[in-house]
Amino acid sequence: MLEYKGTIIYKHPNVYEPAEDTFLLAENLDIKRRDEVLEIGTGTGLITIITARRSRKVVATDINEDAIKCASKNTIVNRTYNVELRKGDLFEPVKDEKFDLILFNTPYLPTEEDEKLDSELNAAFDGGLEGRETIDKFIEEVNDYLNEGGRVQLVQSSLSDNEKTLRKLEEMGFDASITAREKCFFEEIVVITGVLK
Repeated sequence: MLEYKGTIIYKHPNVYEPAEDTFLLAENLDIKRRDEVLEIGTGTGLITIITARRSRKVVATDINEDAIKCASKNTIVNRTYNVELRKGDLFEPVKDEKFDLILFNTPYLPTEEDEKLDSELNAAFDGGLEGRETIDKFIEEVNDYLNEGGRVQLVQSSLSDNEKTLRKLEEMGFDASITAREKCFFEEIVVITGVLK
């Protein structure tokens, strides 16, 4: 179990544990009171809980069944009732829905075949050979799920080419910039915020 600024989070060995990237996003969330929010890859549910306290509604998804169960327990423990949890990959669980804000702490680590974990936890960090496999797929689809003037905030690392993400978001019609950064060991973790023009 961990406590983050008054939020109690129960952990699970098969679920990504909140770390520097989670806390960086938590401290730099761009939420408005009336927002309907989608969080992809909720993990333990920490970001979902913080977001739900400051917005109208949160739909949170994860590809990992254990993450959905863990996040469900944590939303109940923290009395967060404006949350809906759904299992699935990227936008699969929210077909034909639109949101004001989409959050995603992406799996951004460049990962060789022999570095993959043989568990559900692998999906939390495995970004493919260049660390961009899921990031690129996300950027290509995100517009379909945003309301007019919608926003996106994603977390990634300098190891997975921040400039390329900014460029791709601009091409998709966003004003995009790095809105937070933190140096960690061998990389810099960033929050990239995009606003649909």
